[in-house]
Amino acid sequence: MGEIIAQELGVFTEIQGGSVTSPRGFKGGGLHCGLKRKRLDLGWIFSEVPASAAGVYTTNLFQAAPLIVTQESVAKENKVQAILVNSGNANACTGDQGMENARTMQSQFAEVLGITPHYVAVTSTGVIGEQLPIEKIIKGINQIDASIGQPGNFEQAILTTDTTEKQIAVKVIIDGKEVIIGGAAKGSGMIHPNMATMLGFITTDAAVTAEALSMALKATTNQTFNMITVDGDTSTNDMVLALANGLAENSPLTPEHKDWQVFLDGFSYVSRELAKMIARDGEGATKLIEVEAIGCPDKETATAISKTIVGSSLVKTAVFGSDANWGRIICAVGYSGKKLDPSKISANIGPITVVENGLPYPFSEEEAKAYLDNEVIKISVNLNQGLESAVAWGCDLTYDYVRINASYRT
Repeated sequence: MGEIIAQELGVFTEIQGGSVTSPRGFKGGGLHCGLKRKRLDLGWIFSEVPASAAGVYTTNLFQAAPLIVTQESVAKENKVQAILVNSGNANACTGDQGMENARTMQSQFAEVLGITPHYVAVTSTGVIGEQLPIEKIIKGINQIDASIGQPGNFEQAILTTDTTEKQIAVKVIIDGKEVIIGGAAKGSGMIHPNMATMLGFITTDAAVTAEALSMALKATTNQTFNMITVDGDTSTNDMVLALANGLAENSPLTPEHKDWQVFLDGFSYVSRELAKMIARDGEGATKLIEVEAIGCPDKETATAISKTIVGSSLVKTAVFGSDANWGRIICAVGYSGKKLDPSKISANIGPITVVENGLPYPFSEEEAKAYLDNEVIKISVNLNQGLESAVAWGCDLTYDYVRINASYRT
């Protein structure tokens, strides 16, 4: 499971080199089946036993075939034992043939594993509107040996325009027993709150009821994966799946369990760190932007304001250029659609106050530029109208974003 990092993070500990296969009973890997020219393009996760399962899915009305198949499968028993992911082709907007291909992926992998087909979740990511070369995928499936894990290969196989793998795991103590929560994700472009072009996979060896797991996933997603944006586009294929196989042998977790909050804190940390990795790896990005809205009258206002600021193209380009153009921040607050009193608002770029009581506050442009040259930029806005707050994450908007997306299909 990797070496434990020395410092404790509250009630949990992050595992150095931890991943989605760190929890007991999970294996995973990836291989090249020919959807991409050279890179790995078919990834898999397998649990030794069927696991409680929960999922959240894109809000885009054009849902890709594999999402439909996976949602149907999870709904049967709230159980999943294996996940199959291909990159390089989204199998979206592909009609009846796309549905047939998604079901073929599912049935073929189930046959190789010797499990019930609806225990297999399938998902795809890549170019929209092209039929899957299903024969290549079938050939790849037949090469999978689920008894052999391939550390890191799953994380590589699910990438599209990502520049780095995204993985994490933490250890918590439940009922006096060590419980591991692991995760992996992909996402770089078409990232926007309310799911994005992203896939997330969270695994745990904790025993958790399916209902409680779904509750934890939905609540956590609203504060993590739904609080990131790269470019304002919401995709057709996004999902986050959570699996809990129970091999830690704790008493089943529900909100009434004495250690429920301990589990939820670890689960939330894994989700939040994966979400931040996605935001930081935005296409062409050079900086991670964290926006906190505080002093808000309600959570909805705080969420809307933080998302609006981090999603503003003008804010994002100003951060890229290390320009302390606070007017763009205030402008975004103003068009967030939320009721507020402009005369009470204050704003900071990092430690530097730029607005106080709705008016410009004297600051050093040189100091502000020096701060904005960092790789992690924090912006805070205080409405001074309540006690609620929210944090959202995004990235700067660069020349490379245009270059990457201008030639995505070519």
